[in-house]
Amino acid sequence: MDTYLRFLYEFLNAFFSGLKTILFGLINGIKQIFDIPAYIHLIKEYKNDFSLQEWVLVAIAVLAVAVILILIILLAYLLIRKYIRFRKTVVEQESMLKEVADLNKRVERMTKEREEILAMKVSQLGLSPNESSEIAPEEKDKNKEEIEEGDGVRFSRLTIIDKKFAKYKPQNYNNDFTLEELCVAFRNFAASRLHLYYALPMIRIFIAGLSSTKLVILQGISGTGKTSLAYAWGKFLKHDSCVVSVQPSWRDRTELFGYFNEFTKKFNETQLLECLYTASYTDDVYTVILDEMNLARVEYYFAEMLSILEMPNRDEWIIEIVASPWENDPKHVVNGRIKIPANTWYIGTINNDDSTFMVTDKVYDRAMPIDINDKGQVFEAEDTPPMDVNFSYLDKLFMQAREEHEVSQDNWKKINLMDDYVIKHFRVAFGNRIVSHLGKFVSAYVACGGEEVEGIDYFIAKKILRKFEQLNIAYIKDEIDDFVTFLDKTFGKGKMKECTEYVLRLKKLG
Repeated sequence: MDTYLRFLYEFLNAFFSGLKTILFGLINGIKQIFDIPAYIHLIKEYKNDFSLQEWVLVAIAVLAVAVILILIILLAYLLIRKYIRFRKTVVEQESMLKEVADLNKRVERMTKEREEILAMKVSQLGLSPNESSEIAPEEKDKNKEEIEEGDGVRFSRLTIIDKKFAKYKPQNYNNDFTLEELCVAFRNFAASRLHLYYALPMIRIFIAGLSSTKLVILQGISGTGKTSLAYAWGKFLKHDSCVVSVQPSWRDRTELFGYFNEFTKKFNETQLLECLYTASYTDDVYTVILDEMNLARVEYYFAEMLSILEMPNRDEWIIEIVASPWENDPKHVVNGRIKIPANTWYIGTINNDDSTFMVTDKVYDRAMPIDINDKGQVFEAEDTPPMDVNFSYLDKLFMQAREEHEVSQDNWKKINLMDDYVIKHFRVAFGNRIVSHLGKFVSAYVACGGEEVEGIDYFIAKKILRKFEQLNIAYIKDEIDDFVTFLDKTFGKGKMKECTEYVLRLKKLG
């Protein structure tokens, strides 16, 4: 053992002596390089022996050494500076990643707070902040923890929905009601359970609007129950409406569906995306409320949806949410795309004031606008529970209404006469899209218990004559009295009440 210790001492001594020699040699070498007094002493020692020509060469040699010393100092400075910058970049990246993680947590917390605020906003409906959650909070937290433990899952919320519906089969509720009975049941439910009162014609217009298009716009003065009507519809169908609070900063569809975060490699899923994904598993009816939808330009953030929902083939209702697929993407995210479920309606609420944008013709032509300007009168309603409704059955009722209550040929002739009159006197026309919506709306309105001419009157006033607002009222007000006379003569005295009231109101404004 003593022999080994001597060996180890001599072995390590040789190593560290060499290391010491290198270190001290480097230090001594740097000292020698920058030993200015030694250079001066050497010059003094030889100065008496130099000729004029040699003094020139000495000056060149001194200058060369000075340049080399300066270059060495500059190189050392640049290396140190580069290292500092590199280190600073690494620190900033680490700080940025931490900040992004903190921001994601704050967004999640703020989303939860927003949902609670929206629930409070409709507290008159008897909701609590957590009532609209379809997944129990304990189960949701448990699923979330399980998902977060896995690697490479970018759609955490949608993956939770996949787990929830893994063994789910669409329910058949054996519905047998008519559209007229549905209107009465919904009206009584809203009155008896939620203390919200609507006239029966308004309920008929609302249901007929759902038949004509997937986008319904509720507009009117504040406090008349626009949001409440849409929310009550969701409560009536046992699926609370998904409330999307539109913000003035919205510019594109990512505000609706979310976006992929390149830092966290996660997809920031929105409440709307969750709602649509849940709806894709069922045959139930779902509702999305675009609250104050004209706080931002609708044609910006909802443009793609407007185009998709116009396609006659529902199998083509597909939207891309990520550029490329991952192996562990949710079940219904195929090649980075999801299919927009047909069993979902979009109901926008509009307040027209200085803080909002005007809704363009592009949006109005694809939607069904409904004016709510009067508060409902209180009435005694039979206690009516919410209903389970199959989308396939409701869609069948809408199709059946188009077959059994098709607009009469006589009224189509009158509509065409009115179209010719409006083109000639007001330079306003409507296309095939509006004609198609008119047929769907009126047939459903009649199936809901209304009169055909009443449905035509309301639709023309809200979808066609609305275009008069874009005209110079001063130039057309002299034509309005003749137009009212034409309506009375063509459709019957006082039959076109909505149209008459609308154009006479425009005349007063002019």
